[in-house]
Amino acid sequence: MRILSPSMVFRSPSLAPFRSAVNTRRERSVHPPLPSPHRSAKREPFARLFIQSLWPNTTAPIVGGRKTMAGGFSVPDGGKEYPGKMTLFVFLACLVASSGGLIFGYDIGISGGVTSMDPFLLKFFPDVYHEEKLQKSTSQYCKFNSQLLTTFTSSLYLAALVASFFASTVTRLLGRKPSMFCGGLVFLAGSVINGAAKDVAMLIIGRIFLGIGIGFASQSVPLYLSEMAPARLRGMLNIGFQQMITVGILIANIINYGTAKIEGGWGWRVSLGLGAVPAIIMTAGSLLLPDTPNSLIERGHTDEAKSMLCRIRGTEDVQAEFVDLVAASEASKAVKHPWSTLRQRSYRPQLVMSLLIPAFQQLTGINVINFYAPVLFKTIGFGSEASLMSAVIIGFFKVASCLISIFVVDKLGRRPLLIEGGLQMIFFQVVVGILIGIKFGSDGVGTISKPYAIGVVSCICFFVSAFDWSWGPLGWLVPSEIYPLEVRSAGQSITVSVNMLFTFIVAQTFLPMLCHFKFGLFFFFAACETIMTVYVTLFLPETKNIPIEEMDRIWKKHWYWSRFVTDVPGGDHEMTKPKSSV
Repeated sequence: MRILSPSMVFRSPSLAPFRSAVNTRRERSVHPPLPSPHRSAKREPFARLFIQSLWPNTTAPIVGGRKTMAGGFSVPDGGKEYPGKMTLFVFLACLVASSGGLIFGYDIGISGGVTSMDPFLLKFFPDVYHEEKLQKSTSQYCKFNSQLLTTFTSSLYLAALVASFFASTVTRLLGRKPSMFCGGLVFLAGSVINGAAKDVAMLIIGRIFLGIGIGFASQSVPLYLSEMAPARLRGMLNIGFQQMITVGILIANIINYGTAKIEGGWGWRVSLGLGAVPAIIMTAGSLLLPDTPNSLIERGHTDEAKSMLCRIRGTEDVQAEFVDLVAASEASKAVKHPWSTLRQRSYRPQLVMSLLIPAFQQLTGINVINFYAPVLFKTIGFGSEASLMSAVIIGFFKVASCLISIFVVDKLGRRPLLIEGGLQMIFFQVVVGILIGIKFGSDGVGTISKPYAIGVVSCICFFVSAFDWSWGPLGWLVPSEIYPLEVRSAGQSITVSVNMLFTFIVAQTFLPMLCHFKFGLFFFFAACETIMTVYVTLFLPETKNIPIEEMDRIWKKHWYWSRFVTDVPGGDHEMTKPKSSV
């Protein structure tokens, strides 16, 4: 049997109607037309574009013959829209794929819960147990300050960081499905090891396996969801990943609350071992999923890709979108080294966003709540059972808030949610810091009444609600939808690795920082939230309803990023691809 190369497939007679359009794009890419003098003369002032990016809905002035849209970019009147609708096939495929978020969320919830269980602490971290139980005069802020305890929590995210780079290659060369399958399988092994752990070394080895699984899942699932979804519903379907994270956290908190009551002190083994359940769901689900048209084209299965595109869009009229996908794939094949290509000036906006957005997401301090909610509540005076129940309540708030984001993200857009969520987090982060500071001061000694404790938990619930309808889901959505195909896997790998790096840093440093910064730590996170809210207001353009292969146009019309991206004159907003860097 003769094996056809990708270029031979592209030259096949079945693709004759599309070849001229692709070649035209190549011509523009290699020899872009000179800027029109008429257009240059009408270029808008910097100040006007800057103001337009801040308040996009005030008016819609014409910029160079085009209407300016939200976030400071413009598109031609009657901008490109692909035919298609939400099909049951796409919905089920995205639902199964998003189950990859379950393993992430389950681990986040479980690790915080078991570290507040006395039998677990007594077996693996006896120093922390005695510090908590026997030294009543110890500062509340420093009761759980143990380097070994933080290593248990944070080792997973260091493993996920390293795994994301290998996952990038697997995702690009073999497709999104194999990456999800590998992630589920390795997470399953880690759950078994942790459930049977005999010492701290075995615990940490299991955590490393869990981290590898999460690294692969976080690399492949957001890409899969963004590529399967219709442009106008991409936000809703992509947020399914974050929704499953919140569901995983809630399930883990409920399980922790139940297993903590098991007589004999082995409930923590059940909590850790049950991580095998979401791992099996993800592993089995990945075998049933179809591959995305983008990935099929990228690997040379062009006819299969067109058939899949017709199926997921629910229409035979997919020629325009198919031509764009083939053109993007042809451009991507010219890029032999996506990591070096990613450093080119024309990719500067996407690179900066994929570095800063996941970093900002973790600097909100949300994983302080996710990892250490039961520990944090015990720190401020809750009993063991009450601290686990408070974590369950917060889990319900997280799930409900993420559902809100699913229904409004494609109507309101990404920017409004990020800005509102940032402002709400700043306010309640400051309030929590003040409430804890009033009761415990700088020496960390004090008691807390039940009404006061309810007030603290309520403020934390409003804080996590703000995160889970804004920075939680959109911290994954926005980076996954802004990259062109030729560097998409590499770009997502950067997003995952930065996310895991800052998750590791926060997990590793929170308990020591709480001991030294005391209630001022909450003001530190509020300052980070202020910076990131200002950044989004100024520099993030709106991405809602933009087809994923047309996303480059938002940078060309942004008041700041346009200086890095080649402009296309004469009203054309097709993608301009640089030559390969090799």
